[in-house]
Amino acid sequence: MLSTGSNIEGRPPNTFKTADAEKGAGSGSDIHREVLASLSSSGHGDKTHRKLKSRHIQLIGIGGTIGTAFYVQIGKGLLNGGPASLFLAFTIWCTFILAITMCMAEMVTYLPISSPFIRFAGRYVDEAFGFAAGWNFFIFEAALVPFEITACNIIIHYWSDAVPVGGIIAITLVIYGLVNLLAVKWYGETEFWAALGKFLLIVGLLIFTFVVMVGGNPLGDRFGFRYWKEPGAFTELYYTGSLGRWLGFLQCLIQASFTIAGPDYVAMAAGEAENPRVVMPRAFNAVFYRLTAFFVLGSLAVGILVPHNDAEMALAFSSGAPGAAASPYVVAMNRLRIRVLPDIVNAMVLTAAFSAGNSYVYCASRSLYGLALEGKAPKALLKCSRSGVPIYCVMIVLCIGLLAFLQVSNNAAVVLSWFVSLVTASQLINYSVTCTAYLRWYAALKAQGISRDTLPYKGLFQPYAGWYGLCGCCVMTFVGGYTVFLPGHWNVPTFLFSYTMIGVCPVLFVVWKIVKKTKFHKAEEIDLYKNLDEVEEYQANYVPTPSRNRFEWVLDWLFG
Repeated sequence: MLSTGSNIEGRPPNTFKTADAEKGAGSGSDIHREVLASLSSSGHGDKTHRKLKSRHIQLIGIGGTIGTAFYVQIGKGLLNGGPASLFLAFTIWCTFILAITMCMAEMVTYLPISSPFIRFAGRYVDEAFGFAAGWNFFIFEAALVPFEITACNIIIHYWSDAVPVGGIIAITLVIYGLVNLLAVKWYGETEFWAALGKFLLIVGLLIFTFVVMVGGNPLGDRFGFRYWKEPGAFTELYYTGSLGRWLGFLQCLIQASFTIAGPDYVAMAAGEAENPRVVMPRAFNAVFYRLTAFFVLGSLAVGILVPHNDAEMALAFSSGAPGAAASPYVVAMNRLRIRVLPDIVNAMVLTAAFSAGNSYVYCASRSLYGLALEGKAPKALLKCSRSGVPIYCVMIVLCIGLLAFLQVSNNAAVVLSWFVSLVTASQLINYSVTCTAYLRWYAALKAQGISRDTLPYKGLFQPYAGWYGLCGCCVMTFVGGYTVFLPGHWNVPTFLFSYTMIGVCPVLFVVWKIVKKTKFHKAEEIDLYKNLDEVEEYQANYVPTPSRNRFEWVLDWLFG
């Protein structure tokens, strides 16, 4: 998926100089690096700093994607569709994520700026389109913060109810605030270690699945793929027969569209990444392959470990059981009479939930900052601390996190389902926007005579991959809340949370278009060079930051 070029036609010959070409340039002093890091490399008025290393970027991509949905909520997909439906749905959706990743990577590696794909929507399509897309993405990321805080509360109550719900929510928000208001490098380090824990947990659970399925369990039961035969690979949902099995698969596909993400979290860090022209292509490729391997193998493992009609798991979801009690992995451990491991998994899932929420605070605040840079949010939000953190943006996101207090008066499972419905539609709209922006970018390159072979990254199967991703995301956006239209399943909160953003985005688009009198950009008129000089100035003068010690060097080598 990767292609490297030397320069863009019509640009100076040093357009795409890499770090390797620049080794030895400059003094290498700390002062020099500080100046480079604080260059306005992401656009006019951008005061964020490029402090995130390659290992930070790659682990942020994993950390932002893998939360409780992967460890716990995936069990609901198994109940609804069965193991074969779950595996097929996750595998199929990964092909859409591949298409979206290639679209995003090609644009972002060319112009690695703050909140890139949000701003590209305005530059390559229509400023009104960018306005609607930017606020949709902000709402999406901000809504995920209370989702993960709610999850943290549920997980902690797995052990004890001694700490009240409100106390846990408040403590979690304070910690998020401390981590995100520090310099971005400290956020990067925090997220690196938390995401590394998720990585190890996933690998551990996959190894656990293989060991126990071949008989390495207290019962000595070599169950293999038994649950694919009895009670069966597919289950019926709402109706009997083929229709019921199809609806079960569709529910799994909806589950996959919420659970699997990744490229957007990598892209959001582009404006604060060191040496982005070199780091970002590797990060997009690595994150995609790792995540798809985890999600595809994870969906397979879940179907191996637990039958789709397991009473314990069904009860855990229906009653809003605390912690990882509803996790298929914990259910499997209980079925096999394995002790201690469920507590370890619960502790690791708590880390995963906290890490995911931490990433959402980061991405939501940076998306709001990107909107302010483009004049689509109040300019007051551009204020940054001396360490380059947009403090007002972070504080607004933390205030939205207060929505987690809804669970004080509602069943936590109900609150989680509301947030899931809201963010699923927003995420799919965001991916549709990315594909649309890419198709316009592709048309602009062609109209302006720029060869894609000269880009830092050249995606495969374009523009067909862009159309494939766009069509899939658009269809799933409207399908997500289909259950409310089935006889006897009408539910007002579910309808509102599933389709609110589908109605809000066109309104935002129309209002901004009327107020600002914006126009759709013609391919030959799209500005492909805005902010490019700043990025190239940074890239041409980039001096690698040496590892502080041997241990950090090993980490950079392993994950960079």
